[in-house]
Amino acid sequence: MIKNENRSVLNTDTFDKRRFKEIYEMSQGLQKISADGELPTYEPLLADIWASLYKMKPEITKGDDTGDLQVNKSLMEKIMTDESFENYRSFTRLDDLSSAIGTMKFGEKTNEWLADQKKQDEDLQKQMQEIQAMQRQLGKQERQEGAQNGMEQLQADLSKAMADLDSQLQQTLQNNSHSFSEAMAQAMQETKQVKDGLKSLLGGTGTGNGDAELKKVPLRDQIALAEKIASDKKMKEIAEWAGRFKQIARKKQKSKHNEAMERSGVTIGNEIERLLPMELGLYTHTTTKNDFLRRYVEGQTMQYEQKGHEVLGKGPIVLCLDQSGSMSKLDTQSKGFTLALMSIARRQRRDFCLILFSTRTQIFQYEKGKIKGSDMVSFAQTFLGGGTNFALPLDKAMSVINESRFKQADVVFVTDGEDRLKDSILEAFNQKKKEKAFNVLSLVIGSRTDTVKLFSDKVVQVKDFDDKGSFTAFEI
Repeated sequence: MIKNENRSVLNTDTFDKRRFKEIYEMSQGLQKISADGELPTYEPLLADIWASLYKMKPEITKGDDTGDLQVNKSLMEKIMTDESFENYRSFTRLDDLSSAIGTMKFGEKTNEWLADQKKQDEDLQKQMQEIQAMQRQLGKQERQEGAQNGMEQLQADLSKAMADLDSQLQQTLQNNSHSFSEAMAQAMQETKQVKDGLKSLLGGTGTGNGDAELKKVPLRDQIALAEKIASDKKMKEIAEWAGRFKQIARKKQKSKHNEAMERSGVTIGNEIERLLPMELGLYTHTTTKNDFLRRYVEGQTMQYEQKGHEVLGKGPIVLCLDQSGSMSKLDTQSKGFTLALMSIARRQRRDFCLILFSTRTQIFQYEKGKIKGSDMVSFAQTFLGGGTNFALPLDKAMSVINESRFKQADVVFVTDGEDRLKDSILEAFNQKKKEKAFNVLSLVIGSRTDTVKLFSDKVVQVKDFDDKGSFTAFEI
């Protein structure tokens, strides 16, 4: 049987082989592609694809003494001589995650291309089927004691069949060069999309910190979540919405910070936007202009001292999110919106509590807004369905806030329905609001606002989460 470990047609060293083995063991996606591979040498092919993407200077080994890996060599030569390959490598070189995702996508597209060629070419199909049959027979004989007779001949036959396949495959690659290049271009495009989706899910609201946030997550978790984005359309959509909403949240938070800067006295400096009116007056008069310029250059002009509001030491952000049946059409939007709010909590170092509700509740709590990849997958797959009950999430919100040692919590209540509340429930909730000094912002999606007005500080009616009014929540 063909042994796949530590076999390569590239200039790989011990480190490269060990590192790929570690990544292969982390990746269920790579293991599945290897198992489904159209070739018996697919695992070493994946290792070489990874090395070609990761290494600083990957090179094909010289000479034709590659045995049953000659098919791999032909495929790698085709991949690495593609016009766009070096551009692709600028994205993946020395990047563990991008190289792992790229290997999965290149391996997947190469296997799909091989399967398509097999369907179109009966001779190629027959050759590949014979090779797979020989591979199975070798595996069967290896597992049986005393069945070694004939193995050398079978191995020799398999090597010859692989050489014949290589000749046929080289002709196929030449005749269908364009379709193979298209498949590789699509692989890289999807690699970038998956990486961007991962940054959207795990990144915060800070400018350009997606890669920095990724590095805080173990590579095994990054790969698992990346594979989920690559294979699950819903997770991909959530990532896209999260990316959009986090950009909006970043702008809202920046604007809020600028507006929060208050004048708290007078100091000296040379920031034009903070200069006192009298200093600007001195600049406009010819007799005092030179003196002003001298003091301005020396940083001795009078300006307002500004001081920003402290955001630390605040209570949790609590999102009560309606998951009744009618909200299913907005499910991916709502989850992207939730992740954007969570990133604000992470930035402000505040605990984040998500209360999903319908006629029952499910609670997720994230300390200082931090969420693991596995928790994100679980959250993405959760939807309650059913009717609407306001009392349940309000009661849970009170409990969460009551347990917090901080005041100034923020509750965001989102619903597309209407419900009645007992006076006793409203009185208890509003009393707790006074005691713990928390605010409630309610976003009502295309419904009446009569009930939510009774327990909210602000109510905004919106058509969906992408409505400008929904972005008010990002100002907390």
